Amino acid sequence: MSTLSDKRVVVAATPEELATLVADKFVVRARKVLERTGAFRVVLTGGGMGTSVLQAIARHPSVHALDWSGVSVFWGDERFVAADDPERNDRAAKIALLDQLGLKDSQLVSFPAADHTLSLDAAAEQARAVLLEHGSAGQWPHFDLAFAGMGPDGHVLSVFPGSPLALVDRADIRPVADSPKPPARRLTMTIPLLNRADRVWMVVSGPDKAAALGLALAGASVAEVPAAGIQGLKSTKIFTDAQLADLLPEELVHAETFWSADDERADYVPKALR
Repeated sequence: MSTLSDKRVVVAATPEELATLVADKFVVRARKVLERTGAFRVVLTGGGMGTSVLQAIARHPSVHALDWSGVSVFWGDERFVAADDPERNDRAAKIALLDQLGLKDSQLVSFPAADHTLSLDAAAEQARAVLLEHGSAGQWPHFDLAFAGMGPDGHVLSVFPGSPLALVDRADIRPVADSPKPPARRLTMTIPLLNRADRVWMVVSGPDKAAALGLALAGASVAEVPAAGIQGLKSTKIFTDAQLADLLPEELVHAETFWSADDERADYVPKALR
């Protein structure tokens, strides 16, 4: 599994500009895929920056022009708590964006919630079965775009440094009984399952993430920094802010891999029209 060292890093001036940039990229990408195929499958993430991006998408002037009836929404991981618990990633996503769009329940592929009868292992089995139903011929589904966040320790999804899950080499849904970050019980895609997305966008903000991002970009092992294993089938981008980027070792900041937000916006325009 390769590292992030050869992936594009896009640097916005502020966290607010970062969220706006990613929201605009999302709308452009979703429109292109929907116009071409009539369907768009996106994997969402949780966390503060993930929610900020969804809020920015909700404010986008073209958000309601998208054909949301063709969109299917998945989550990379989930806290195994009650359905109405504010800790749940899907609940935060609904409040930030999804409740405004009129999506049907069948379009939202959430992880099971904790109740008094469902065990963590049984919830993982149920989530695995549901997700396989969205593939073909018993295969895991393909995703058009997957968002990923990263913790200060370099964790991605609910795959933490030192966890055996960091070394899993096949697509799957796994239970997490002892997450070092509360709540302890979680459900998560493995990194190879997330990597079934054509494009993976890792959105990272804040100076506390600089050390882990620097290690990932420098080629740290996936066991040490799970985020280093993120890789889309067609492209992988890391979106970050200037405050974090300024803390990265100078030797990592290469002109060919680090782009400004303006460079990234210009890249929307087909090369033939530049």
